[in-house]
Amino acid sequence: MTNLQSILPEDKPQTPILEPHNFFLFGAPMAGKSYFASFFPHPLSLNTDGNAEQSSTPAIQIRNTFNADGSLKQNAISQLSEIILALNQPNVTFKTVIVDVIDDICVMMEQAICKQYGAQCLADIPYGKGYALLNGTLQEFVLELKALQMNTIFVSRELDKTDEKTARTSYVPSLKTKYYDVVTGNCDAVIHFSKIGDEYIRQVTQKRAAYKKDDVKDERVRKLLSSCTGMFTNEK
Repeated sequence: MTNLQSILPEDKPQTPILEPHNFFLFGAPMAGKSYFASFFPHPLSLNTDGNAEQSSTPAIQIRNTFNADGSLKQNAISQLSEIILALNQPNVTFKTVIVDVIDDICVMMEQAICKQYGAQCLADIPYGKGYALLNGTLQEFVLELKALQMNTIFVSRELDKTDEKTARTSYVPSLKTKYYDVVTGNCDAVIHFSKIGDEYIRQVTQKRAAYKKDDVKDERVRKLLSSCTGMFTNEK
């Protein structure tokens, strides 16, 4: 008979492993998000923008495709599941997965669910089931990517918000808040990309821990993250 206590860890403090592997990048078009992500080790891009051929990064075009009668021919949800299954196979050489852009992935998931239930929008699916399905599908996708133990990069566009009282403009991810929370809840850092003149600016707006350069074992990743203001606590 199995000793149930054997599945428990030792009752003593552990040294946390702080190395960041999961990132959320957002910013305006042409601000350098995809370019930055392409320098991560052995990247694979799950591309939705249709511009995969303009990059040197190996890419898979994610899409829903339809038959002549409007029914789904290729389901983006199933396509993503097959890709993750393939990445779990032995001898895979990819070390980074780039989701470019996560906003479109959410739209494709919503579209696929609506087609499955013959609905025009999620609200047409009774008892809130449509929203629950989308939230669950997105969570499963993010967690399965995280479980690959590769670098995972989610790319998003941005929206500008102007405060009516102060007239100050701020920039936020275009991904809907409820989906943003699902994705970034599994990320180690959120990085905002902008371009002023010829200068590219990368600013960390959120991070899970007080990372130090020594926490990042891969030299290439360390150099990339060092170019992001606010990433490391030992910055001078």
